[in-house]
This record gives sequence, structure tokens and C-alpha cells, in this order.
Amino acid sequence: MDPVLRHEITSRGTSYILTLSKQDLSSVYPGLVRYQVSVSSGGQVLARSGTNSYEYSPTVPLTAEQVARDMAEAWERKLEADPEKFLAAHKIQGVKAPTGVVTDVVVIQGSPRADGNCSILAGWTVEAVHATGRTVQVIYPHDLNIHACIGCYQCYNTGTCTFEDDMNNIIGAIRHASLLVVCSPVYTNSVPGDLKLLIDRCQAYHADQTITGHAANGKKGLILSVAGRKGKTHFSCITSVIRAFMRNVGIKPAGELLIDGVDEARDIRNLKNLKEDIRALIGKTFNRKN
Repeated sequence: MDPVLRHEITSRGTSYILTLSKQDLSSVYPGLVRYQVSVSSGGQVLARSGTNSYEYSPTVPLTAEQVARDMAEAWERKLEADPEKFLAAHKIQGVKAPTGVVTDVVVIQGSPRADGNCSILAGWTVEAVHATGRTVQVIYPHDLNIHACIGCYQCYNTGTCTFEDDMNNIIGAIRHASLLVVCSPVYTNSVPGDLKLLIDRCQAYHADQTITGHAANGKKGLILSVAGRKGKTHFSCITSVIRAFMRNVGIKPAGELLIDGVDEARDIRNLKNLKEDIRALIGKTFNRKN
């Protein structure tokens, strides 16, 4: 980050450095600038807080830069008056580590129907991954506590979401995996709502990559989808949403299997070679170098 101001403060025999820095992220979003106020002593950061220009809606008469400058001034006064009280109130909290399972492959079963065709696709995918000797887990968004993204953009201050729910473990699993497989039916020309909640909340993963510069290099993604009506055009909504999601978090879309006419077939196990097609797709994805 680029320094905007730096003040040395001595209070009760201890020297502190108060710094206001900014990071220009306009290459990601036009006009996005991140500001950070920090207090350090002896080379150790003792307090830190941030804001960014996308936090403030058009109706809010504030700017991120002014908020950051006001914060820096207030912190300086409080440090001079009572450093122990200030530091106790602004103690840096560690980022909560994911506690969920990590595997080589993550399958997101986006349908709320636990026994439907997408569930069958997910099961076949698990078998295909196991055949390669890799580990895999299936995530069911419908069964999890996932709060809707509220567009506050505070994840671009810390790299983490303000909500504490099951998304912490989901992002941890995706971060670890080398392959992400998304299974989704076509729901009213889009993905099911619970899957969209997960997709939107992965913006925190994008924010973390943006502010740290740690890209998710080498990760690949596959799309498996079913549509009731015949015709591949029915999948344009699914593929556009999921491809955009994958690219947003640094995952390269590497293939897809789109199964139409399912209303007539009812059970995709009645269709020939689908299980074999998934096994071949998984094998090809892992064997592909790029």
C-alpha cells in the first residue's frame, strides 16, 4: 500500500507509528481505492482498520478518504491521551480459520432436491474422482447457513466477510481444492437461489485475492447441468453465471456436461453413457496440463 501520512507519537514513554495508507484497486473496479489506518510499535502492528470507496452509496455524504483521515486524527488523539485504553479497544482479531474438511475436489450440488438428477450427477462425480485416487467432498448450499451478500464491500478492507456463517468453511474448501465442480439445474432461466447466495458470497474470496495479490493459479472448474426442456440454448443462463463466478475467483472453466430434455427422461440414469461421460471428463481435466 502507498503511504498517505505517517506520524510518530510518543505517549507514556513508548513510541508509536501511526500510518494512513491507500491501495488503488481501480484495475479491478473503476474508482475502487482502499484506505488503511494502522498503529505499530517496535515493528509490530498493534491496531488496524480500513475503509474503501465502494462502501459509500450515492446517498451517503461521506468519502472513504475523509473517513480514513478522520479516523487517523481520532486515533492520534486517543493514543496521546491513553495508549493502553486505545490498544485494548482496538486489539487486532485474528482471522477465523476454516474448520471444515479440505479435499482435492469440491462438488457444489446446487439443487435443493437432495434426491434429484443433480444429486445423481454429484454422486457420479464423486465416484469418478475417487477413481483417480483423489479426495472429494460435496457441498449442499440448501442445507447450510448462508447469509445473502448485502453489497457492503467491507470484504475489500480485510479479505473476509462481515457475516460469520457456513461460507467461511466453503471458501476454505474451495481455496484448497484444485478442481471445483458445480452441478446445477436450470431454474427460471438461472441457477437456484441457494447456489446464487453461495456464488455472491464468494466475493470475499475475490476480495482476499485482490488485496493480497495471491491469485488462485491452476484451479479448474467444471459445469454439470440439467434442463427440463430440449435444446442447448436453455443452458446459456447457467453457463454465463457459473463461468463468470469461476473467473471472478481465479478458477479456469475447463469443461461442461449439459443434459437437456430431462422432463421427458425424468431420471438421467435412463440416458446412455452419462456416467461414463463424467468419468471421462474428470479424467481429462486432471490429465490436461493447462
